[in-house]
Amino acid sequence: MITPPLDAYFTHLPTAFQDWNLTWHTLNPDFTRCFQNTVLIWVPCVYLWLCMPFYYWYLKNHDRGYICVTHLNRAKTVIAFLLWIICWSDVFYSFWERSQGAVKAPVEYISPLLLGITMVLAGLLTQYERLKGAQSSGIMLIFWLVALLCATVSFRSKILQAVNEDATVDRFRFTTFYMYWVLVLVELGLNCFSDQPPFFSKAVNDPNPCPEAGASFLSNITFWWITGMMLYGFKTPLEEKDLWSLREVDKSSTIVPQLMRQWSNEWHKAQRPLEKALYSPKRSLRSGGRGENKDTKLPEESEILLQKSSKRRREPSLLLALCLTYGPYFLISTLYKIIHDILIFTFLFPRLLIRFVNDSNAPIWQGYFYTALLFICACVQTFILQKYFHVCFVTGMRVRTGVAGAVYRKAMVITNAARRTSTVGEIVNLMSVDAQRFMDLITYINMLWSAPLQVVLALYFLWQNLGASVLAGVAVMVLMVPVNAVIATKTKTYQVAQMKDKDSRIKLMHEVLNGIKVLKLYAWELAFKDKVSAIRESELRVLKKSAYLAAVSTFTWVCAPFLVALSTFGVYVMVDEKNVLDAQKAFVSLALFNILRFPLNMLPMVISSVVQASVSMKRLRVFLSHEELVEDSVDPAPGINIRIPDGMLVAVVGHVGSGKSSLLSALLGEMQKQEGSVSIKGSVAYMPQQAWIQNKTLQDNILFGRELKESWYREVVEACALLPDLEMLSAGDKTEIGEKGVNLSGGQKQRVGLARALYCDCSLYLLDDPLSAVDAHVGKHIFDKVVGPQGILKNRTRILVTHGLSYLPQADLILVMVDGEITEMGSYMELLGRQGAFAEFLRTYANSEQQEDRSGERDHVHDGFVCQYAVHFENMKTADYNSGTATQPDGPLQGADGGKSPGKQENRPQAGKLTEADKAKTGMVKPAVFWEYMKAIGLGLSFFSIFLFLCHHVASLISNYWLSLWTDDPVINGTQLYTHMRLGVYGALGVTQVHKMNNLCAVYFISIGGVMASRYLHETMLYNVLRSPMSFFERTPTGNLVNRFAKEMDTIDTIIPSIIKMFMGSMFNVVSTCAIILVATPLIAVVIPPLGLLYFFVQRFYVATSRQLKRLESVSRSPMLSHFTETLLGTSVIRAFGEQERFISECNRHIDHNQKAYFPSIVANRWLAVRLEFVGSCIVMFAALFAVVSRDSLSPGIVGLSISYALQVTASLNWLVRMTSEVETNVVAVERVKEYGDTDKEAEWQVEPSRMPQGWPTNGYIEIRNFSLRYRDDLELALKDVNVTIEGGEKVGIVGRTGAGKSSLTLGLFRIIEASEGSVWIDGVDIAILGLHELRSRITIIPQDPVLFSGTLRMNLDPFNCYSDEDLWQALELAHLKNFVSGLPDKLNHECSEGGENLSLGQRQLLCLARALLRKTKVLVLDEATAAVDLETDNLIQSTIRSQFKDCTVLTIAHRLNTIMDYTRVLVLDRGQMAEFDSPSNLIAKKGIFYRMAKDSSLV
Repeated sequence: MITPPLDAYFTHLPTAFQDWNLTWHTLNPDFTRCFQNTVLIWVPCVYLWLCMPFYYWYLKNHDRGYICVTHLNRAKTVIAFLLWIICWSDVFYSFWERSQGAVKAPVEYISPLLLGITMVLAGLLTQYERLKGAQSSGIMLIFWLVALLCATVSFRSKILQAVNEDATVDRFRFTTFYMYWVLVLVELGLNCFSDQPPFFSKAVNDPNPCPEAGASFLSNITFWWITGMMLYGFKTPLEEKDLWSLREVDKSSTIVPQLMRQWSNEWHKAQRPLEKALYSPKRSLRSGGRGENKDTKLPEESEILLQKSSKRRREPSLLLALCLTYGPYFLISTLYKIIHDILIFTFLFPRLLIRFVNDSNAPIWQGYFYTALLFICACVQTFILQKYFHVCFVTGMRVRTGVAGAVYRKAMVITNAARRTSTVGEIVNLMSVDAQRFMDLITYINMLWSAPLQVVLALYFLWQNLGASVLAGVAVMVLMVPVNAVIATKTKTYQVAQMKDKDSRIKLMHEVLNGIKVLKLYAWELAFKDKVSAIRESELRVLKKSAYLAAVSTFTWVCAPFLVALSTFGVYVMVDEKNVLDAQKAFVSLALFNILRFPLNMLPMVISSVVQASVSMKRLRVFLSHEELVEDSVDPAPGINIRIPDGMLVAVVGHVGSGKSSLLSALLGEMQKQEGSVSIKGSVAYMPQQAWIQNKTLQDNILFGRELKESWYREVVEACALLPDLEMLSAGDKTEIGEKGVNLSGGQKQRVGLARALYCDCSLYLLDDPLSAVDAHVGKHIFDKVVGPQGILKNRTRILVTHGLSYLPQADLILVMVDGEITEMGSYMELLGRQGAFAEFLRTYANSEQQEDRSGERDHVHDGFVCQYAVHFENMKTADYNSGTATQPDGPLQGADGGKSPGKQENRPQAGKLTEADKAKTGMVKPAVFWEYMKAIGLGLSFFSIFLFLCHHVASLISNYWLSLWTDDPVINGTQLYTHMRLGVYGALGVTQVHKMNNLCAVYFISIGGVMASRYLHETMLYNVLRSPMSFFERTPTGNLVNRFAKEMDTIDTIIPSIIKMFMGSMFNVVSTCAIILVATPLIAVVIPPLGLLYFFVQRFYVATSRQLKRLESVSRSPMLSHFTETLLGTSVIRAFGEQERFISECNRHIDHNQKAYFPSIVANRWLAVRLEFVGSCIVMFAALFAVVSRDSLSPGIVGLSISYALQVTASLNWLVRMTSEVETNVVAVERVKEYGDTDKEAEWQVEPSRMPQGWPTNGYIEIRNFSLRYRDDLELALKDVNVTIEGGEKVGIVGRTGAGKSSLTLGLFRIIEASEGSVWIDGVDIAILGLHELRSRITIIPQDPVLFSGTLRMNLDPFNCYSDEDLWQALELAHLKNFVSGLPDKLNHECSEGGENLSLGQRQLLCLARALLRKTKVLVLDEATAAVDLETDNLIQSTIRSQFKDCTVLTIAHRLNTIMDYTRVLVLDRGQMAEFDSPSNLIAKKGIFYRMAKDSSLV
């Protein structure tokens, strides 16, 4: 078969295929009939058929459920069907004409036939879209738009033909064509709208779904779908309830598992070479963790071989895991970027416009045509660029979610050893700062290939324009590369150092905030302020060095385009005098140099981001590679072999630091495995020595995620002696407990922790000294009701660590531990019979009453006590608190809702609220905030920097204007006159510009100003926070404060200075552009005001919403960090209860909550950019339009200058508003940092002049006169009219039931809470007139919770370095720690881990005693300081206090009454009032409250 030539298809058509005289070189352009009947019909058809296979595959793989048939869908299908009929009627009409003898070209049949089949395809695709749930289609909209544009060209031709050649009109075809055109227009209109959601879509039930999924294609590319929120945000400040739900694909539950799966695969791949290299026992590999040898211990030689092998092991690639997880979606942005980069090179249009202005014979329509093309191209570029950014930002958001979720999951499973290498501060930084670094990078990572591509394309076109002289410019750029390579290397080094300092600072701030009460009691705020400030100074030094580098880097890249232009133009005109620099060459080259400017400016920023992200990548990889706990890890101590049958009560006893808690940790799998195995049958409940309390309601703390069973819950609460506490709390069990249980006493926290363990109803209970901080009678009640042989847990296995000897006779088995080993094991009677160390210990330390209890072991239960307590307990539930018969358990209730008001239970919704959520401010950022920041920089420096920017831009403007004058020089005999002079002045102007940037570098001043502002704001905030009263810390979650010190300070350190630099640059660019366009084409003055007004409204519209979204995002970050910090402190409890999944879900909820505010803010940015760039495109269009209109009066040089500046205005305008809003939204960080300056503050630390007598106090004589205090103004008095006189050197015990006011009295004594009425006098001085540090440094407390800080033992004992080593060793000896400390490798320089976790609780308590021994003040307060130590150590401590503080006044809050029975006097408090005050023997004789308490404790 022979294929006919192409011309055969067009034969018999009345015109040729294309005629340039008809199309271009004419005043009235048109296409030929042949072109219209082929190309204009085939283009939309070919487009749809090419797209169809890909679109079909996409719809098939993205099935969202079918959409019910709607009027819109019907209309689209019907019109497609009508169009098919019209096309086929044309085909049949052609056949009919042929039957009548008319000769028709084949194309007359082919074109309508192809168009008809395409319309059928369009109708089928419309229905397939409906079945697959596609609410709107870009493919179809573009098809109908192309079809309409092609038809419109033919439409115009047909109208012209009807007007000019009426006789040749084919009326049937004209009629069908007009019908076709109208129907295509209607179809296009219908495709602009979106269909309803699919029938089973989640969006149908969502009260506030994200409108993106249901938005039409037009709405999507213009981001119109967010306009509703923008409008609402402009009228009313946005609130949390106004935010959309997060899309399913953006939720943590979708994103994080994908990343964890890829990371797990990567990690396992990295381990394979190691496993092949050696024969090793069975390994346990857990997702994302390290394998550990389980079954046997390798020989020493193999161990060494294993170590060497591990050094050669490939590190798992986190980068690859991230790419595999998020790469596919991110590739869409790469496609957009390629299209955008090609469209950038629209510099042809200025060239064509300059040529048009030069050619006075060119038809005027060509000028309008170029203008229209310039405008359309700019708009398409805008849509593509903004979709590119949208994909980038959404990917960045997902990466941040994935990284934060992965860090959280990893933190739940890492070993204790790994946990010690990664502090809370470091992990919080990984989750916030490092995750943010990835997000920042992803926005610009495409520039790594795009920037070189743009540079290469620009240089190629420059070569076309100026020839080989462009090599001079290339040489300049090549010289810049090594300079910036050095800068990038140094920047990375500084980045690592800065992140290390930041970690240290956040870690220390965490500890300061967690131990703030101890700091205040010891008056140590200034010492720790100095420690934080020292780390901060180190951080700022690095920041300053980075600022120098940033200034040099910015300077080189700002100079680069000018130096490239100067060298290129210079070489071009000097090489050959015939080389004329006319307007076309100069301004096309200038446009190309401006294109060069963007990638060259962006590269240092991208390189900096890559450097920062690579540092973060390494930190994250190291953290995610940490070893994980395996289920059967056991205690590293040798020789522990034990089997515990079901239902036994096992007591574990031993001295402080003997390994009791470690044994429980081993049973939980929390210790590092060395050898052996642990097998546990059934579920486990765990109660740690220091109860872990969540910042939730008391009921939520007990239920711990389980369903409420009312009767069982009531039984648990009653058994744990919590009913009286519930009656006292302002909202009962719905009262919110502050972070780490700040508003509960130690005993209450322990009982809540015990209730949690009891409620979960498990097979095995591991109880780590749960009775240490409770009153003796409450301890006995809990033992009998819960732990003992008759308690709720009598049929469960219980392992109880205890120092209470009275409970031992009832234990089935007793384990005695010494130095990590079980030295004795057996029942109570067996151990006594052996006459070993245990029996000796009992004889020494048990008092006669306890001996009686033991001799009555046969009863197992002290009947009298149980009976008596039961009566009291019934009374408690029924009696009015004012009757005075209520027996209440231990410890102070430090203000549920801030106060101690017995009997005041309110059911108001807010009654139990304690902590305050981070609140977002509304409205504009006040000018005062900006002024505050400028003052922090320094006003002189601020204004000087602005002046330097102005000078730089004026010089730049003049140099470009001079270039336009140069290009207008007349050409005589093929050369320009004054070339050397023009080049010299152009170079001099440029050098002036560079000189100003070099010597008076505004960038440098702004960077240094930023560092100064950072220092001032951080110091001010730190001082203000430390000056805040304890009530502030009780109601402010730590996450809020850490958020200020971490994220907000990071914004002030790095983001705000760079934004200010870009803002200044953009502002002067816009001003200079408008000035040049106005000079060139004064007519544009008519257009600039309305465009300026539109610009202003768009900007204000955007900023109102964007600012509020930024605030909401910032506020929602605090709970996320609080939850994360809280989880890190309780991982062992969470793991023991098997609640990991619930906490992961809660973490997901917090992250999603944060992203809910972030997602609209990135869309709002795109919304703004589209509208602003449209304004910019309008300015370009009008500049070109007025140049076309005024071409007779304009020189080509001025037109070139005007258009080249106009082309920049889009980017400049966009950047200006972006930076305006970024300045305003990021300066919110300054606002949030400053807000702690306005909170209530404590009294002054030092009063000038000091009213404190020399050497005060000398005797320790205390007089309390009519003393009353309340926790808050709206609460009742916690202490009422207390009048007590204590002689110097007296030992006074303070006792009372819960809420009696014991701790309130000590808090009043240290002025943690100020007196409401009355006063306290010590040695004749009213403490109210002293500075807080003067008072607190002269009296000493040993607190109930021993708090240590990370650092050396020396620092923990003496942070101010006031004492010699001899003093420290003596204090340690008296505190019975000398042997322990001298046995440590570093002795006094031994590093304590965060919170002192590498010391036992008892050792920490002894260190607190050593602190008190060092200070040796005349007044000592003990707040149940020996609760966590065994009886032997307690006895040693008591003897130390008696001997070392015999001349001091000692006030002891006691739960163990036997410790104060030999005191001078005992103060009994009841409901905030002094009930009894006398010697213990007299009080027992009176048979009052103290007598009853002593009787409950079996002391009488």
